[in-house]
Amino acid sequence: MDKIEKKRLREQQVVAQMIALYCRKIHGTKGSLCNDCQVLCDYARERSAKCRFMETKTFCAHCKVHCYKPEMREKIRTVMRFSGPRMIIYHPLTALWHMACTIQQKHQMKKDQQKQG
Repeated sequence: MDKIEKKRLREQQVVAQMIALYCRKIHGTKGSLCNDCQVLCDYARERSAKCRFMETKTFCAHCKVHCYKPEMREKIRTVMRFSGPRMIIYHPLTALWHMACTIQQKHQMKKDQQKQG
């Protein structure tokens, strides 16, 4: 498996964990996702699988092209707002990895801006 595919798989796993946490806490599911959350998870996985920018982007929120349909984009934002702060409790290693990637991306963006300006 190459580097880009590993990155894609990792992103899909993080999103799936966040959706599962949201579904368990908001919809009261145990062990499996409710129908709506399963549809969202499948949709997110499909979008990630087709992403042409996987090599250069960190997360969808930082991407210059937003490929989610507006309705699905709002649903994933709701999930992220809820699950994001709770990931440190339920999935601490994933949360730390995500924070490190976000910091690294911000530093890279700053360097790129300094080179241009």
